[in-house]
Amino acid sequence: MLSNACKYAIRAILYLAIHSDETTKIGVKKIAEELETPQPFLAKLLRQLTSNKLVSSTKGPGGGFFLDKNNKEKSIWDVICCIDGTHKFDKCFLGLSKCSDKNPCPVHSTVSPFKKKILNEFRDKTISKLVEEIEVEGTVISLKGFDLK
Repeated sequence: MLSNACKYAIRAILYLAIHSDETTKIGVKKIAEELETPQPFLAKLLRQLTSNKLVSSTKGPGGGFFLDKNNKEKSIWDVICCIDGTHKFDKCFLGLSKCSDKNPCPVHSTVSPFKKKILNEFRDKTISKLVEEIEVEGTVISLKGFDLK
């Protein structure tokens, strides 16, 4: 449902939320290495996120990317809107041009509640709340260092 660009952006924001603040900034090279993402592509995404005020940055020695308090109060939905837009969430699961509760496709009743739940989670949960859940539940944003054999 989400593009690779959007997935990389979400993972980068979560990484920054965990590892950075106004005094600890992180360069794109370090973020790309830790998340195992293509550095030039991630740099472009981080610039886009910065221009949309979802990520903060400073230039020069000691500069880099970070999340401040305002950034951490944004939601995953804000990231999705910035990178992918909302059109994918408005489309019919089967690709019909018009599908709604009044004119449903054959899987509408199955997909619609699932889609609404995802949308609510993405819209309502802040980055800081998601980071709290990551820390409590032990979920991961990178498989670097895991023995997957």
